[in-house]
Amino acid sequence: MTPPPTHQVDATPPLRSTPRRRAVIAAAGGAALVPLVASAATASRASASTTEAPAFLHGVASGDPLPDGVLLWTRVTPEPGATPGSGRGGRVEVRWEVSLQRNFGTLAAHGRVTTDAASDHTVKADVRGLTPGTEYHYRFTVDGVTSPVGRTRTTPADATSPDRLRLGVVSCSNWEAGHFAAYRHLADRTDLDAVLHLGDYLYEYGAGEYGTRGRSVRRHEPAHEMVSLADYRTRHGQYKTDPHLRAMHAAHPVIAVWDDHELANDAWSGGAENHQPETEGHWADRVAAAKKAYFEWMPVRTSVAGTTYRGLRFGALADLHLLDLRSFRDQQAKPGSGEVDSPNRTMTGRAQLDWLKSGLAAPGAHWRLVGTSVMISPMAFGSLPAYLLRPLAKLLGVPAGGLAVNTDQWDGYAHDRAELLDHLRRNGVSNTVFLAGDLHMNWANEVPVNAATYPLSKSVATEFVVTSVTSDNLDDYLRVKEGTITPVVSPPLRAANRHAKWVDVDRHGYGVLHLDREKAQMDFFAVSDKTDAAATSRHLRSYRTASGSNRLERVSEPQR
Repeated sequence: MTPPPTHQVDATPPLRSTPRRRAVIAAAGGAALVPLVASAATASRASASTTEAPAFLHGVASGDPLPDGVLLWTRVTPEPGATPGSGRGGRVEVRWEVSLQRNFGTLAAHGRVTTDAASDHTVKADVRGLTPGTEYHYRFTVDGVTSPVGRTRTTPADATSPDRLRLGVVSCSNWEAGHFAAYRHLADRTDLDAVLHLGDYLYEYGAGEYGTRGRSVRRHEPAHEMVSLADYRTRHGQYKTDPHLRAMHAAHPVIAVWDDHELANDAWSGGAENHQPETEGHWADRVAAAKKAYFEWMPVRTSVAGTTYRGLRFGALADLHLLDLRSFRDQQAKPGSGEVDSPNRTMTGRAQLDWLKSGLAAPGAHWRLVGTSVMISPMAFGSLPAYLLRPLAKLLGVPAGGLAVNTDQWDGYAHDRAELLDHLRRNGVSNTVFLAGDLHMNWANEVPVNAATYPLSKSVATEFVVTSVTSDNLDDYLRVKEGTITPVVSPPLRAANRHAKWVDVDRHGYGVLHLDREKAQMDFFAVSDKTDAAATSRHLRSYRTASGSNRLERVSEPQR
């Protein structure tokens, strides 16, 4: 689907350069990225020291790439004191430019957007008329002040079949829990077509309420839990001062969906676990404020009914179906109750589930990717010892007295899941890969129609769950050395979940998904220390599904 532009764009005729497809060569791309990131840092420092002129303090970003266009984003600080959420500052006209050359010698497109306090001085330009499968550079200008330069890429034309697709995959980035070094490592890569963010881009908690091992590496702003529109705007603005986050946005188009913490913990259509109406007002008002700030501050097109479910295509190689699993869901059932199987309860909503089923069964791309913020594979706890069951239950937000499901994920909405997976089986849909976050763990799963009889019953899809960028996982809750819990937890978890080929509960990091006609491979990477801004990265594991197999195998090396 192609939703309408978020802002009106000046129809100034673009200056055309010769259309051409630019091959991304690693060495050349690496050389290009060094000045790109350095320029962003220099421009930000220069802007921060400016007292009167407009400034670009929150970087630049692009997202939702199309064959002929991309959504560009920035935020202007028009005057001193016009901070995010302040409501201060007048109307500003911003010029944007897109070019094949980093020096902008010839423009491929340009235009103007007007912004003011009503949109928190954020800027979105939905640029069209570009060449498919092509790398571009972009920038913004106000009153002679120029933003950092960003790099983006359009997707291949629908009728073409690219040799490969490579996506960075991340989720769960809590400001107080650490530094976003994982983003820096993705920014440093020159082989990515885009980065997929699967939710919990930010967290709603007040300062010190959800830190790392009982302490905060850096404090949230505002210090209280965000509830109002000004609160959500302030928090978004704070996150976009992180240099690693800004570098990732400047280096790659980002494709994002929200999960619960962009709104409030364990959000559903009528409320949230972390929302108290008696002190925090009506849920409808809070969620409207959260969504307005999200669409202002993220390079995301508003889709159906102001949600984040939408579709993108990467030529004939891959379709990407992005889900919104918070706006339409019923309230979470009590763990262990029969309510999880009720056909009267939904997580997706009828319209979204029908849209997804139709898209997956339709003729089209070779691979069918589904961005689902929470894990679709079943998860049972098995016979974990009490000292591990308690922190695991705390991590998932469920009672510690022994239970079969985490009802905030697809386990709590079993009828929706059964309908979707049976649809894949009955229609012979193959090559479906689910991509999830939320759990602060790495999982590599085969997705069975009936987990109870697996592996006698076949898998109809595969799933890769990426760990958190910084948010606490089991070793953090137990305050033990990273890497010591997985050897204890993984065997009983895998025994209780035979479709799970790998579980890692200790690490923080990111994934890189590689697709070609023969395979889909996820390479899992871990950062050395989430509290260290200079953290290094290392390869953990890789799993691959061969085209048509719906099965996983471990491979020893990341895809080169």
